[in-house]
Amino acid sequence: MAMCSASVLICTHVHTALSERLAGTSSAVQTDHLSQTERKRRDSFGMFDGYDSCSEDTSSSSSSDESEEEVSPLPSSLPIIKNNGQVYTYPDGKSGMATCEMCGMVGVRDAFYSKTKRFCSVSCSRSYSSNSKKASILARLQGKPPTKKAKVLQKQPLVAKLAAYAQYQATLQNQAKTKAAVPVEGFSWGSYINSNSFTAAPVTCFKHAPMGTCWGDISEGVRVEVPNTDCSLPTKVFWIAGIVKLAGYNALLRYEGFENDSNLDFWCNVCGSDIHPVGWCATSGKPLVPPRTIQHKYTNWKAFLVKRLTGAKTLPPDFSQKVSESMQYPFKTCMRVEVVDKTHLCRTRVAVVENVIGGRLRLVYEESEDKTDDFWCHMYSPLIHHIGWSRSIGHRFKRSDITKKQDGHFDAPSHLFMKVKEVDTAGEWFKEGMKLEAIDPLNLSAICVATIRKVLADGYLMIGIDGSEAADGSDWFCYHATSPSIFPVGFCEINMIELTPPRGYTKLPFKWFDYLRETDSIAAPVKLFNKEVPNHGFHVGMKLEAVDLMEPRLVCVATVTRIIHRLLRIHFDGWEDEYDQWVDCESPDLYPVGWCQLTGYQLQPPAPQSSRDNQSSSSKQKKKSKSQQYKGHKKMTSLQLKEEMLDGEEYSFLQGASDQESNGSASYYIKQEP
Repeated sequence: MAMCSASVLICTHVHTALSERLAGTSSAVQTDHLSQTERKRRDSFGMFDGYDSCSEDTSSSSSSDESEEEVSPLPSSLPIIKNNGQVYTYPDGKSGMATCEMCGMVGVRDAFYSKTKRFCSVSCSRSYSSNSKKASILARLQGKPPTKKAKVLQKQPLVAKLAAYAQYQATLQNQAKTKAAVPVEGFSWGSYINSNSFTAAPVTCFKHAPMGTCWGDISEGVRVEVPNTDCSLPTKVFWIAGIVKLAGYNALLRYEGFENDSNLDFWCNVCGSDIHPVGWCATSGKPLVPPRTIQHKYTNWKAFLVKRLTGAKTLPPDFSQKVSESMQYPFKTCMRVEVVDKTHLCRTRVAVVENVIGGRLRLVYEESEDKTDDFWCHMYSPLIHHIGWSRSIGHRFKRSDITKKQDGHFDAPSHLFMKVKEVDTAGEWFKEGMKLEAIDPLNLSAICVATIRKVLADGYLMIGIDGSEAADGSDWFCYHATSPSIFPVGFCEINMIELTPPRGYTKLPFKWFDYLRETDSIAAPVKLFNKEVPNHGFHVGMKLEAVDLMEPRLVCVATVTRIIHRLLRIHFDGWEDEYDQWVDCESPDLYPVGWCQLTGYQLQPPAPQSSRDNQSSSSKQKKKSKSQQYKGHKKMTSLQLKEEMLDGEEYSFLQGASDQESNGSASYYIKQEP
């Protein structure tokens, strides 16, 4: 593909045209500032399940009749007590039992997490905490007091808990539709970058984003023609500006003639409709007018421009066309796909594309009559597949109650989906029972001890997290063998990452070789894992826009805080470290700064200072009453994990020699012993 921003020398024949477009400077007065309006997307900070849009190869879709393994429905005979008209509790609540404040699951109090025993799992803790904080922010924006706690449901087993939570999500979404959209005001990437001297990841790091493969050599010093806001002529006029700084799609521009004066510098999206290559005004009949502030500096602006622009770089003439072409998406509304069932991770369902924004799809499960049972993911997500994929590889599939396609719905062509690398399964290959390390899709900040539970066709594997699996396997998840989110035994140790041991495992510190002997199991061979490390271009500290995969319709301001070969640790600005996520460098859920503005997707800014203070004070209060240090013996609630990180001297995700920004593969794995 031709480089979209190849150096274009501004030739002398343009200068004549420039002089023809130069208007008199004596009549120049200030015009109203021209600003681009961002399309606001309705967003109620609703909750989403933890597997909706993982960046790993957690696939999903249809399968054969034999793979139809439905989970038992919610029991209706369980005793319920209504307390104060709001909260449901269990009769034995004072007899060693506890009720999860997120999903309502009731169980033995000692088996629950944290000292307060408020939640049954890491997922519930993360979801409750995230929802509470974001709901508080939403209420603050609306000028309302914080929302009440969500009602807790009756006692359910794990699988029923997931189903109950899905129903809870639908309720939240229905409530959101009755409220007015709350615009996010006051956040500007330009001000954020300038005031903190941040660096943004370059567009070339994101091959799936618009212009990601043809950004070329757009850099500081490139000249463009932009509207002149320092003028009061009755018509829209333009002037030439140079790029002072780049931040993703956004560029800090300075009008020609201002030299080192930055008073009128402004940020603009390079791919916006008001940015043009030098010479565009001459060919389009638009006037070039110098800014009023500097009009007195030169009497011969033509000579000034000739001197400044000769040999300079500008955008290629077809730049806007390239931008338009890169924002054409093959997925259309009403297309049917197979996608992971967010209430039962082990299976897939049929869903229909409801919206397409910037390549992100809002998918609605086919059986959802009111279209509230939905989630967001990118069109290149490993979670979506063509109709018939599940049957072809032996993946579990939930049949739809709909016997025939609805009018207007049609199957998405198979060539639209992201292709996985072909693997040779004829020789040594993964086997059921083999151990490995994997990112937990329900707690993306953790890499856990895991087991291969089932080997599917075409290189796909069903994987379970040791110590946390449901008896019926409903929380197994699907990764491809080449997924960058599964690792050989010893990966965390050699790269100084905290490995999450099986829940309830007491022989600490955790040692893989001891565990393999105790469980009479073997480690998956190192040579079967994906060891390819692309030259991704990311560096620690770079800013970007990233999907919160625990609530995948939210795209947030984020920072790269660690790099382990091709693995990135993403931190959401303004939120506690417990919400960090491990994401692959080629994940379609990462975007350049300015992507939301370009595509019309709503960007979630960093949490307000008041929210940060609340987080800090809460952690400090809990720290005072702490009595022991985190030992890694079980998964913990996100709040307790943060508390331990604050109190511990050695436990830290942000230290270690493996935090190098190197793409090399030296010391990538620990040596395996028999």
